[in-house]
Amino acid sequence: MSVDYNPVGWFEIPSPDLEKNQQFFQQAFGFEFEALDMPPYKMAMFAADHSKPGSAGALVQGPDAEPATVGVTIYFGCAEVSVQLEKIAAAGGTILTEKMSIGEHGFIGMFLDAAGNKLGLHSMS
Repeated sequence: MSVDYNPVGWFEIPSPDLEKNQQFFQQAFGFEFEALDMPPYKMAMFAADHSKPGSAGALVQGPDAEPATVGVTIYFGCAEVSVQLEKIAAAGGTILTEKMSIGEHGFIGMFLDAAGNKLGLHSMS
């Protein structure tokens, strides 16, 4: 069966200290955010253009939003993994895996954000 949409429509990154993790992503990636309160949750939604490919998402603070280093991994697209890893380290993130080839599919790298979530990067160069 084929569908006319991408399989992931939304993601949430647990952030017990919402402001700290929002500042991390602003510094490391230059992302902009929009605040949204949905009691008992607070969210900082990544600015997104829904007419472009990819998924929208948010940083989320709430009773069951706990950072994780196991389970599902979200990969952020970037122009070049090594350059982005340098920005992540400068913003206070922890580098877990340096730039690594995944063959014809490009390159990846892994890091921890300011909240301790294990996340990834992907680029074609």
